Amino acid sequence: MDSDFDKNQDKMNLLISEMEKKLEKIYLGGGKNRIEKLHEQGKMTARERIAFLIDKNSETIEIGGFMGDEMYKDHGGCPAGGVVVVIAYVSGKQCIIVANDATVKAGAWFPITAKKNLRAQEIAMENRLPIIYLVDSAGVYLPLQDEIFADKEHFGRIFRNNAIMSGMGILQISAVMGSCVAGGAYLPIMSDEAMIVDKTGSIFLAGSYLVKAAIGESIDNETLGGATTHCEISGVTDYKCKDDADCLTRIRNIIGKIGHFDKAGFNRIEATLPKKKEKEILGIIPDARDKQYDMHEIIARLVDDSDFEEYKEGFGQSILCGLARIDGWSVGIIANQRKVVKSKKGEMQFGGVIYSDSADKAARFIMNCNQKKIPLLFLQDVTGFMVGSRSEHGGIIKDGAKMVNTMANSVVPKFTVVIGNSYGAGNYAMCGKAYDPRLIVGWPTAQIAVMGGAQAAKVLVQIEVASLKAKGEAITPEKETELFNKIKDRYDSQTSPYYAAARLWVDAIINPLDTRKWISMGIEMANNAPITKAYNVGVIQT
Repeated sequence: MDSDFDKNQDKMNLLISEMEKKLEKIYLGGGKNRIEKLHEQGKMTARERIAFLIDKNSETIEIGGFMGDEMYKDHGGCPAGGVVVVIAYVSGKQCIIVANDATVKAGAWFPITAKKNLRAQEIAMENRLPIIYLVDSAGVYLPLQDEIFADKEHFGRIFRNNAIMSGMGILQISAVMGSCVAGGAYLPIMSDEAMIVDKTGSIFLAGSYLVKAAIGESIDNETLGGATTHCEISGVTDYKCKDDADCLTRIRNIIGKIGHFDKAGFNRIEATLPKKKEKEILGIIPDARDKQYDMHEIIARLVDDSDFEEYKEGFGQSILCGLARIDGWSVGIIANQRKVVKSKKGEMQFGGVIYSDSADKAARFIMNCNQKKIPLLFLQDVTGFMVGSRSEHGGIIKDGAKMVNTMANSVVPKFTVVIGNSYGAGNYAMCGKAYDPRLIVGWPTAQIAVMGGAQAAKVLVQIEVASLKAKGEAITPEKETELFNKIKDRYDSQTSPYYAAARLWVDAIINPLDTRKWISMGIEMANNAPITKAYNVGVIQT
């Protein structure tokens, strides 16, 4: 390997190490002391409950591990959004599991907690996955109630989704393993089956103190809404469990008896590993943004047998399109080419930029994959669409709109991996979060923004200088440099992959070597949801 490879690999390994250290801290939730307190109460933590519930030695992917990162500092933070969400296997069946982390503010709901729960329900609805709620929550975090209570995408949407999923026939199982208070009490009861752990689980619209204040009745919480009350008197819950382990075992038993449903029928054969070494991915991505690399080399290390059947290979070369397999699943890949290429017309095309011909090629390929019922995989490293008079006169807006139209109207499932840049309209055309990818993840090298920090700073400095000149004022070169650096630093912090992951612009930041697992499990879950509508792209100018 050459020195550039070694340098790139060292940089990527450093980024992965930083990511893993951040995750280790996040996995502690509210900290070791609070974990110990849970154990003293005879309770498992959210992550321990999940580990007990899922099949041993099976694959798992976590959604939103970095949610809330560096947010809510004035409130003590909210690691992982105060709730753990995983897609995993329970009794051999793929499920999505939502577990409140009672070590984080007693499992209270921050605004980001609601967003994460809604994302979990969205995944369940899109892919018809059974959803398991492990409830242990003190309800809405009152200091931020105005940001979580009344709007369309706030707390109440959870219960609306419970009802919608019930109508869709998607299995929902709730286990009340701690507090389940106020509006949150509706969640387990709107599930298909509900169980409660004796002595530690409780369900009530108002706790004993509020009952005393409201109506003057004196009653303890266990009598008011404990396991015996709800299993033997109110009939609110279906199963009374002696402890966490008993409760989780009952869930496994129920899931193990579910029948099979219709599948979408995506093509899969026996999987093979890439011929080229997967680990070499770590040395291919450059250690600096302004350096080139060949996206073919990344694809060859992601797909089975390193076999990529490229579509229109010599046309529109700033986007690569082609058919391949990942872990046996058939996929259609749309990837930004990151090296400068020369078109057949002799024109140079910059890497990571979408040109008219590449947008047209991608649109046609997307339509072909929809016709063949092949899931789509977008590999993003895009700075945007080509600008300038030549592109505008050539109809770049029309061709870009065609690509966005065909992608947005796709009926086959879409998956997105942000490898490097994800800027401006390039984010949209390459299936950013707004375009409903079933899963969207970033590598530690990902950056998501309207434009890069340096470009944004140059634009804003130009505007500031022009404004001062219009007022008859001047700006010194030193002041201009100071202003540029200030703006660039702010933009750079906001383009960090962790900034994006904290706000759920991506579902996760992952080790590049886990990409095949994420795509394979993603297509497997999408295969649970048959395609029920025809592909229609609407009006497209040609």
